[in-house]
Amino acid sequence: MEIMMKELEISAAVDELDTVIRFIDEQLEAAECPMNIQMQIELSVEEIFVNIASYAYAPGTGNATIKMRIYGEPLTAEIVFVDSGVQYDPLAKEDPDVNKPAAEREIGGLGIFLTKKNMDEVAYEYSGGKNIFKMRKVIA
Repeated sequence: MEIMMKELEISAAVDELDTVIRFIDEQLEAAECPMNIQMQIELSVEEIFVNIASYAYAPGTGNATIKMRIYGEPLTAEIVFVDSGVQYDPLAKEDPDVNKPAAEREIGGLGIFLTKKNMDEVAYEYSGGKNIFKMRKVIA
């Protein structure tokens, strides 16, 4: 059972993050998503969108499409990010060793690590010249 499917096409620019978060929050609030789960999803959305905005088209610019679907039993939110930027699989990098002191860790990778921990499922594919990053989370 699909409750809703919405799509947002937006400039892949960090200053559009508030618009992206508003778009996601509107769907989650309409589905009566609990606030703690909404915050986990927001953090993950921020991580993925900022990475696209910062790296996908650098030094140029481009667009990103964000598709959000709420469906199923139990109620699940699925968010798909699509961009035509440089091919990059954020899931290919090894998870940081969070048991090491911060000063000994390599820079980077913590955001995608947290995304993997916060979401129930994450997946990446490169198809038709596009990066497609999907994430799902049970919300009820």
